Amino acid sequence: MNFKSNGSGFAWGAAYRGVCKSILPGIFLLIFLVFGLSPAAFSQETGSIEAILTEVVELLARREFSSALELFDTLPKEYERSIMRASILNSAGRTAEARQIANSLLAEDSNNTYALMVLADAAAIDGSERDRRTFLDRVIGIEPNHVRALNDLANINIRNQNLRIAAGYFDRVLAAEPGNGEALVGRASVHRYNREPREAERLLNRALSLYPGWARPLHERARLYRGAGFYTDALEDLTAALRLEPDNYWVLVDYGIVLMEMGRTREALDIFQRAIEADPGVFMAYVYSAAIKEQLGDYAGAEHDYVMLTRLNPDYYFAFESLGVLRMRNRQWAGARDAFLEAYRKAPREFSYAILAALNWMRAGRQADPRQFLAQVMRTAPRDSLDHAMLRLLHDLRGDEDVALRIGREENNYTKSRMMFYLATYYDIRGNRNLSNRYHLMVQELDASASVEWRLNEMVLTERNLGLRSGR
Repeated sequence: MNFKSNGSGFAWGAAYRGVCKSILPGIFLLIFLVFGLSPAAFSQETGSIEAILTEVVELLARREFSSALELFDTLPKEYERSIMRASILNSAGRTAEARQIANSLLAEDSNNTYALMVLADAAAIDGSERDRRTFLDRVIGIEPNHVRALNDLANINIRNQNLRIAAGYFDRVLAAEPGNGEALVGRASVHRYNREPREAERLLNRALSLYPGWARPLHERARLYRGAGFYTDALEDLTAALRLEPDNYWVLVDYGIVLMEMGRTREALDIFQRAIEADPGVFMAYVYSAAIKEQLGDYAGAEHDYVMLTRLNPDYYFAFESLGVLRMRNRQWAGARDAFLEAYRKAPREFSYAILAALNWMRAGRQADPRQFLAQVMRTAPRDSLDHAMLRLLHDLRGDEDVALRIGREENNYTKSRMMFYLATYYDIRGNRNLSNRYHLMVQELDASASVEWRLNEMVLTERNLGLRSGR
C-alpha cells in the first residue's frame, strides 16, 4: 500500500476511564486540584470524603451521572458550589443548575476558566453553538494555551468544514502539549479530509503508541484506511477498537459500512443490529439495516426500520420515500400516500413525492380525491415544467396525449423515465392496461436506475411478468 508505515487531553470519558484504572487511590487530590475544591474541607472526615470522591469518579466513568450526583451531594455543604458538581450537573442534563453555579463563581472571579468551561459545556448540551464559542474564546483570551478549549474550538470548526482554522487550533495544542491525544487524533482527521494520508497515519500511530488502550485513534485510522480502499486493514483496526469498547456505536456503524463495501452484506446486517442494540436512540444504523433488509427481501423488517427512522429523525425524508415504495409493493395505497405526503412536506420542491402521493391517493379511493391537494402543489411548480404538466393531468384527468408528446420530446433521460412511469401508472388507474404496460416497458429501456421511479417500475414489471427478465 502507498502510505502505511511498518506493520499492517483525551475525550472526557476516555480521560476518566484512564484515571479510574491508574490513580483511583489518590483521586481525591486530583479532584481538589482540577475542580477547585478547598483542601480545608479535609478534617477528621478525610477518609470518608476520599471514598465518596473515588466512587463518584467511578460512577462518572460508567456514565451513571445521576447516581454520581446523588452521591456527590452527600459531601459537606461547602461542595455545593464546586466546579465538579456543576460538571456533573451538565453531564446529567441539568444545565440550568450548572450555569447557576458557574455564574456565581464568575461573579467572584471573572477569570475563572473552570467556570467558563462549565458554561461552554452547558451551551453545547443545549445546542447553542454561538454561546459555546463565546465562552471558549473567553477562556483562551485568559489562558491562550488552554488545551481543552483549543481542542473544542478545533472540533467545532471541523464540523463546520473550516479545516484550516481547525488545524491551527490543533497545532497550538500540540505545540503546548505534543502528546495530547485529542489533538493528535483531531489533527490527523484534518489531514484525512485534506487527502494527506501519510501525515494522518503518522499522527495516529503516535497516538496509539502513547494511548494503546484508547479506541478512538484506532477508529480514526480505520476511517483513513477505508477511504484509501484498504478494507482488511480497516477491519483490523475496527476489530481492535471493539475489543476496547464493544458497545461503541460509531465504531460498530463504520464496521458495518466496511463489511457492506466488501460485499459481506449479511455480516454487516448483524453489526448494524449490534449498533442498534447499543444505542437504539440514534438513527444512522437504521439507515443501513433498512436498506439491507429491503435488498434481502425482508420487507417487514425493512418497514420497521424505516418507521424507526421517521421517528428518530423526522427530517430524513428519504425514510418516508422508502416507506412509500414498500407500501406500494404491498399494495397499501393509503399508507403509501401518507408516506409520500410526509416526504413532500419535508421536501416541498421534490414534486415527484407530490405526484406519487396523488397516484396512490387515486388508487386508495376515487380518482378525483387528490384534486384539491394537486391544485395547491401546481401553484408552486414551474409552469413550463413536465412536473406541472403531470400535476395538471392528474388534476384534470384529461390531456394525456399532450403530456405524452411532451415526454417524448424530453431529452433528459432521468426526467423522461420518471414521467413515463407516472403516465404508465395513470393509464393503469384509468383502466388502460395495454398503454400502461407499454410505458412501463419504455421506462426499463431508458435504464435510469438511480431513481425511485425505476425501482417502482421494476416492481410492476416483475409482478406482470414483463420486460427483460421475462424475455418479452
